Amino acid sequence: MEYVGIDWASRRAAWCALDSAGELLGEGVIAADLDGLTGLVARRGLEVSAAVEMMSGAVWVADTLRAAGWRVQVADARKAKALAPLAAKTDRIDARVLAELCRRALVPELWVASLDDRALRERLLRRMHLVRLRTSAKNRIFGLLSQWGLRVSVKRLRQADGLLLLERLALPEVWRASIGEALAVVELLDERIGPIEAELAPLAKADGRVQLLRTIPGIGSLLALTFAAEIGEIARFPSPAKLVGYSGLVPRVHQSGESSRTGRLSKAGSPLLRWAAVEAAQQAWRPHNPWHRLYVDVRRRQGNGNAAKAAVARKVLIACWHVLARNEPFKPAARSAAPIVPASSSSSLAA
Repeated sequence: MEYVGIDWASRRAAWCALDSAGELLGEGVIAADLDGLTGLVARRGLEVSAAVEMMSGAVWVADTLRAAGWRVQVADARKAKALAPLAAKTDRIDARVLAELCRRALVPELWVASLDDRALRERLLRRMHLVRLRTSAKNRIFGLLSQWGLRVSVKRLRQADGLLLLERLALPEVWRASIGEALAVVELLDERIGPIEAELAPLAKADGRVQLLRTIPGIGSLLALTFAAEIGEIARFPSPAKLVGYSGLVPRVHQSGESSRTGRLSKAGSPLLRWAAVEAAQQAWRPHNPWHRLYVDVRRRQGNGNAAKAAVARKVLIACWHVLARNEPFKPAARSAAPIVPASSSSSLAA
């Protein structure tokens, strides 16, 4: 049995092969494409256990090598670096580290969704991308209007006389033209998003997890499908804090001696899950939302809405974990007169 580590990059990939005793059998560089992988398999044979770091294309690499007969693990890059911290970092060294971790059965393996689940996630990512572009266009309209002290909703501007209304409000022609372009972008994106949502709607209706997640405030059918697809098996996360950490919505913690302080969000996790949680938190300011008090308290203390939305987004993820782990609809906690704990504290994650 050989143990092969592969450090995959956009144009080339470094590889290293070790035997069961840790002796070097070979190493080199191949083209980062199908021909390169085929040549590596032909050179090393089929009695191979391999590890490849998680990056763009890693899942395709693993699928291709498995189809050729190799046993392949996809490694968590951050955990692999923690297991083998090095003073020097090169592709060649990274490949050798992966091979050694594979030989010692220490590969911090990542969960990889099935092809069907990955296809669903790609559809949801496509929708997320277009929705973000649409939101950006709407924000630009708001910014242009605010330069002249105007507040007109995008819905009103999309009516037939929307631009005429701006003319009556004495908005200069150059700014009206910019708003017209942004409105055209919103219109175009609506046309592109509509068919995607029509494709996803039956999938959401047929998924039992979606029906449970929809009971959580702020989560509709498509957002629930996004949560379900990105979380996958809830058993992967032994606690709510693990799910929150996977989303990247936890703040960085800097410790030195007896001092400890929190920083910006780590964002080291699933961008799709993080986006879905923040989207669900958008309604947090409404009084009927169970996390309204948390939102108001954090916003008052932090001075901005982003920190408050992040705090509520963490609560949404915690609710998702409990709903899926217990297979029960969401039940809001009884309102308490107790003061709200800081959203960045560890106790708030467990609430």
